[in-house]
Amino acid sequence: MPQLNPAPWLMIFLFSWLILLTVVIPKTLSHSFPAEPTPLSSKAQETTPWTWPW
Repeated sequence: MPQLNPAPWLMIFLFSWLILLTVVIPKTLSHSFPAEPTPLSSKAQETTPWTWPW
């Protein structure tokens, strides 16, 4: 059975992981957000209860 021969598949697997770890992951981790989100205010907003007419 040729599919049980690990010689070509093992090298393909190792080279693909090598490329993933050295090229793809640093490229994706180098991206950053243009602006960090900041909270609008730290104080609590005033709320007024509604008075229902019924």
